[in-house]
Amino acid sequence: MVLLNSSSCNFDWQPTDFQFINLNGEKGSFYESFDTNGLLVMFICNHCPYVRSIEGKIASETKKLKGLNVNSIAFMSNDQNSYEEDQNKFLSEQISRAKFEFEYIVDVSQSIAKTFDAQCTPEFYYFSNDIKLKYRGRLDSNGKDPSMGKPELYSAVEEIIVKGYCSSQQYPSMGCSIKWKN
Repeated sequence: MVLLNSSSCNFDWQPTDFQFINLNGEKGSFYESFDTNGLLVMFICNHCPYVRSIEGKIASETKKLKGLNVNSIAFMSNDQNSYEEDQNKFLSEQISRAKFEFEYIVDVSQSIAKTFDAQCTPEFYYFSNDIKLKYRGRLDSNGKDPSMGKPELYSAVEEIIVKGYCSSQQYPSMGCSIKWKN
């Protein structure tokens, strides 16, 4: 396990639209995933102890964000051939165990992670309703601790919705490296 920090936020970056198929076999697209006030993009997986320790916080915070009309979507970009716990069967078990209520997509080609310059799991990106990146960092101030700290992501999203920007410092997320294919 390699511990990494995410990169800093490339403010106002706007990815091009792309298609995907979620774990339920349903087709979707990045742009279609947005709600009225934007989209939270997460890079998570099942085997990472950092993700596993905060699954409850992820489920809770994404539900709260839904109340702000912000959808959430998760990508699992690890090499499934090398990490059995990240195969679809176990991701489905994770959804059930953690009570995730968002789309979960396997990034088989790892092209989504490369487009986002994802570094680690977990990693969080918030895009405003004009599809511009406004937040990249950690979920809360407690990191891997399962108890909720200062809700940095949620507070930033609230402020961005109201003001169009986040005035507080954004701290990098910390977790396991993305497991790239050879």
